[in-house]
Amino acid sequence: MNIQRAVFSCNHPRAGTVLRRQTVHVADESLPFPGSCRGRLLVATPPLDDPNFDRTVIYVLQHDADGAVGVVVNRPTALRLPDVVERWQDLLCAPAVVFEGGPVETSALIALARRDGDVDSLDLEEDPAIESAGTEAVRVFRGYSGWGEMQLDGEITAGAWMVFDALPSDLFDPEPDELWRTVIRRQG
Repeated sequence: MNIQRAVFSCNHPRAGTVLRRQTVHVADESLPFPGSCRGRLLVATPPLDDPNFDRTVIYVLQHDADGAVGVVVNRPTALRLPDVVERWQDLLCAPAVVFEGGPVETSALIALARRDGDVDSLDLEEDPAIESAGTEAVRVFRGYSGWGEMQLDGEITAGAWMVFDALPSDLFDPEPDELWRTVIRRQG
């Protein structure tokens, strides 16, 4: 498997690319452009026909004029943990499995960590004893979800996605299979 630090650019990388590291604050006020969903949740509406996104909750890592990138946070897999991930076992939050991040670049692994309330990418190839300082929780995703220029904006306008503020715990929820219902229920 190809390991990538993070996919926070809307210009979708080729396999083997090491991407820049970026901290995304939950409910970040310094959004890159009006209407950005960065740091928020996309919750699929029931009529969304694409089976890749049926009842998904996506955490948006980047959303700008070039497009959007996010990871599905409620699709744990039964995949065996790759060796590079097993070194991080002590910090993986339950369930300690690889999550299906989306249908793009499915050979890439993306790791996110919660550090002091912030969500940050994590380099799985680094030594956990050094890299883990201040890390509260880690979740690993296989692939990501990506949209081209204005594609996500069009899908939101068409009603395919509801956009909600993320809670710091959403990305690391111990019951990811219930997250879609949980996020909708807490909207009142």
